[in-house]
Amino acid sequence: MKDEAVILRLNHLTTIGKNPMKYPYVPFPARKPLRWPNGKRLVLMITTNLEYWDETKDTPKPFYPGGPGIVGGDLPGNVYDNPNWTWREYGQRVGVWRMFELFDEFSMPSTCTMNAKMGLERRAVIDAAVKRGWEIVAHNYVQTELLADYSFDEAKEREIIRETLRVYNEVCGRPAKGWLSSSLRCTLNTVDIIAEEGLIFTTDLLNDDQPYLVETRSGKKIVSIPYTSEVNDFTIFMRQGQDVDGAFGVLKEQFDWLYRESAVSGRFMNVGLHPHVIGQAFRIRALRDFLAYVKAFDDVWFATREEIAEWYLKNHNTHIPQGA
Repeated sequence: MKDEAVILRLNHLTTIGKNPMKYPYVPFPARKPLRWPNGKRLVLMITTNLEYWDETKDTPKPFYPGGPGIVGGDLPGNVYDNPNWTWREYGQRVGVWRMFELFDEFSMPSTCTMNAKMGLERRAVIDAAVKRGWEIVAHNYVQTELLADYSFDEAKEREIIRETLRVYNEVCGRPAKGWLSSSLRCTLNTVDIIAEEGLIFTTDLLNDDQPYLVETRSGKKIVSIPYTSEVNDFTIFMRQGQDVDGAFGVLKEQFDWLYRESAVSGRFMNVGLHPHVIGQAFRIRALRDFLAYVKAFDDVWFATREEIAEWYLKNHNTHIPQGA
């Protein structure tokens, strides 16, 4: 009996924090048509991830730095990885400005995400985005620290989220409204914590082309506005090995098909970009060609995630009724 009690206790401990997030499974045929405001058909969010990596981490073990490297091989966390760190820094020094110039050329906005340390260490980049009036989404304290590391330490996870939001407010001049975890490695507590901290949307989930509500333990609703790991420069260039024309083809194909479907029910499309990847001179034309292509569509809404979340909180019952 004593052994059984020990086993039951261990089973209980391994399930702490693992209750599934509460959101409905509502297949497309069971949803009402989604009608974006002002006759818009498709939402397009071009996401520029403004991320910062610490040079080292206090561990002798290899660690996941919150994104792939350009040079392979695992170094201990406490050993400086020069080629990978400076490759990423290229995006902060050069690539992001190349991207900003294109967005300005086409008079189109980007919706940005920001590690708190990016705001502290590379303030000029954040100031440039704020000056343009672009959305900035809180994106963890630093890219090299994953919330998933604190799956069984909710207090520590909350501490990181709170410090991220504090820096965000200081740097951006307003409170954050939404969240994206580094490498999307959230925990099953993250959505509850961000709701309790006053946020209204999450971008961590990858499972839909439309927004939907996530229930939280506080009773506050969080709108899921999914990010993408597929329509993403890392996947397109680094994993698929596409060239510039192939990358434009991926973006155009995704856009065209979603636009086609949106004639019946609204969709959104997210493009995930990283300045050290798409911001390279030999890749940037893919972004230029895509911006030129989509600019011709006057029924595409270049919305911020905050605008989508605020609109959806008021209108979700016309799409997926409460209790569906």
